[in-house]
Amino acid sequence: MKKKAYKYRFYPTDEQSLLLAKTFGCVRFIYNRVLKVRTDAYYKDGASVNYSAASKILTELKKDPELVWLKEVASVALQQSLRHQQTAFTNFWDRRAKYPTFKKKNARQSFSLVGTAFRYRDGNIYIPKSNEPLNIRWSQAMPCEPSTITISKDAAGRYFISCLCEIDIKPMPISAKQVGIDLGLTDLYITSDGFKSGNPRHLKRYEAKLAYLQRMLSRKKKGAKNRNKMRLKVAQLHAKIADCRMDATHKATRKLINENQVVCVENLAVKNMIKNPKLAKHIADANWGEFVRQLHYKGVWAGRNVIEIDRWFPSSKRCSTEGCGFVNESLPLSVRRWACPKCGSHHDRDINAAKNIKAVGLTVLASGATGSGAKVA
Repeated sequence: MKKKAYKYRFYPTDEQSLLLAKTFGCVRFIYNRVLKVRTDAYYKDGASVNYSAASKILTELKKDPELVWLKEVASVALQQSLRHQQTAFTNFWDRRAKYPTFKKKNARQSFSLVGTAFRYRDGNIYIPKSNEPLNIRWSQAMPCEPSTITISKDAAGRYFISCLCEIDIKPMPISAKQVGIDLGLTDLYITSDGFKSGNPRHLKRYEAKLAYLQRMLSRKKKGAKNRNKMRLKVAQLHAKIADCRMDATHKATRKLINENQVVCVENLAVKNMIKNPKLAKHIADANWGEFVRQLHYKGVWAGRNVIEIDRWFPSSKRCSTEGCGFVNESLPLSVRRWACPKCGSHHDRDINAAKNIKAVGLTVLASGATGSGAKVA
């Protein structure tokens, strides 16, 4: 049994919108208040505040007469915010994430409900303090009753609900195809079969409009209603770009996983590459990190092998012709085609890299090795 989240958009009533706004505000207040206590304790006294101590802080805050409004929302949502904060600190201490930051009012808002804190009845979901079901757009059917729900509101003002379900995912039929892919900017990915995906460049498509809206936003007076309206327009355009990018990534990774039993890809250090001021915007728009992440989890669900090879392997510079293996040390990024001086083969830089990635990935899979940056899903 595996856990899978199903995300849907929903449209709350005016009464539900008010209740959700109160819940978002209370969750944000508790999270920030406890985070400040933890930060002060660590930097001033060198002490740590664990989850039990944080839970006691929440209890004391709810007893404060000036904070009686904390009782107007579901207590489970407040408690879950502390659990999420504890997870954030655990990831920080294990060096998997940065130090937790304070939640902002105009950023994405969310809260979680578990167990009996919500009701699922006849295909409808009811949240605490509300007698009406959520008006959810069911884009796909849920396989079972959810164990946890997360309600969120993004910066563009859209409401979403994510339902966590435990399901039995069956592997896909075995395929005889194997492929190596090289990630790029002119084309998002190039396969060892010679296929080039192209690059829709979602950010560039809306760049002029985004720049115009951001100029208009910068001219609005802080605190004014017109500034908030313009901020919402900027957020909506950002959301549209992000949705287009994510849709393209999901379609590409699903196609690769469905068609191939083995997918080989480079282990790129995207966080380091994005520091390049000339290419940062284009690399971020290409969505490389998310592309590889989706390949891995979809590969696990489908029973496919997704292999990452060492990022330092000279995939573009090495001749992919069988029996050659010549490495062209002088191959600047501007050179897209080159001829091997040893065997005379002519190579497209990206297709040659994809062929080499496939060859090394299959070697890694055959040996069962996972070191030197190589991973097997």
